[in-house]
Amino acid sequence: MNTTTKPNRLLLALMGLLLAILLIGAGGFMWLNNNGDGNTALGIGGPFTLENGDGKPVTDKDFRGKYMLVYFGYTFCPDVCPTTLNAVADAMDKLGPAAAARLQPLFITIDPKRDTPALVKQYVAAFGPNIVGLTGTPEQIAQIAREYRVYYAEHRTGPGPNDYSMDHSSVLYLMSPTGAFIAPVRADESGEEIAANLKKLMG
Repeated sequence: MNTTTKPNRLLLALMGLLLAILLIGAGGFMWLNNNGDGNTALGIGGPFTLENGDGKPVTDKDFRGKYMLVYFGYTFCPDVCPTTLNAVADAMDKLGPAAAARLQPLFITIDPKRDTPALVKQYVAAFGPNIVGLTGTPEQIAQIAREYRVYYAEHRTGPGPNDYSMDHSSVLYLMSPTGAFIAPVRADESGEEIAANLKKLMG
């Protein structure tokens, strides 16, 4: 038995929590300085190749010209993920057609073992037509999670292969039409509050 597993998991959890605090801050945003080359001080974001609900390859370049609102979660999530996606769908409605057309919400699973392309497609469709669901191999998901500084870890709940939940950080990432990180958006706010924040950030 590896006695370092629990300490390492605790350390990762603390790092994820610290990042969330740094990103969101007390009662608002932590504005991060842009280096002028499309990268921020924390280096959030980067190139990726994943699969959409039809099993077709999708890269970050497919969304150039639009803002991306990126959220990491999983379809078996009992409460936080569906609540957040409901709020995102509501925010898209409240933005109005013109502003909503400039923004692409993305739901990226951190549970690729269970979240197949078909399942992810069915899941996001339940929240409306605007959200695109993406999955990939465990290696692809690990890569994009590193790029976005996302914490996630499997939490066993029983002896069966599917007896687990996923611990994960919960932040919405607003990316520019060129793919650069702009700012975090609080995932625990209402659709109206998210829409108001997005209007300010998107100009």
